[in-house]
Amino acid sequence: MPQAILLQDHEQLGERGTVIDVSKGYLRNYLIPRKLAAPATKGAITAAVKRREASERALVQATERAQETAALLSKTVLTISHQAGDDGRLFGSVTSQDIVDAIQEARGITVDRRKVNLEEPIRTVGTRMVEVEVEDGVIATVKTMVVEQK
Repeated sequence: MPQAILLQDHEQLGERGTVIDVSKGYLRNYLIPRKLAAPATKGAITAAVKRREASERALVQATERAQETAALLSKTVLTISHQAGDDGRLFGSVTSQDIVDAIQEARGITVDRRKVNLEEPIRTVGTRMVEVEVEDGVIATVKTMVVEQK
């Protein structure tokens, strides 16, 4: 049976970069025309191994950068000023977009507003601990102080 290297993830066959044994007809008539696999030569196998190692290194580096960013955000104290009444209730509310803008202004870090875990918008003056997901599985807790605008 000839061997092939998968160019894309496939449910039944395996992950990208995996060397698999398939029949000649399946390789020639299905996998190659759909660019799902390529014939496994010595050069192609070494190239696939190098690509896999490079992607693993990139993943480790991205995780390290995300952890550094999370550590920096955990040390950050955001101060958001908003108009409020005498009882401490805000006119309007502080949303996740306001928090993202404050992070961008304070640290220069761009965060997606959907990654800010606010159950509901902040409607009163005070201090809150807000969770921000920097990357999948890496969460930072940012101290957010909402103060009355003068």
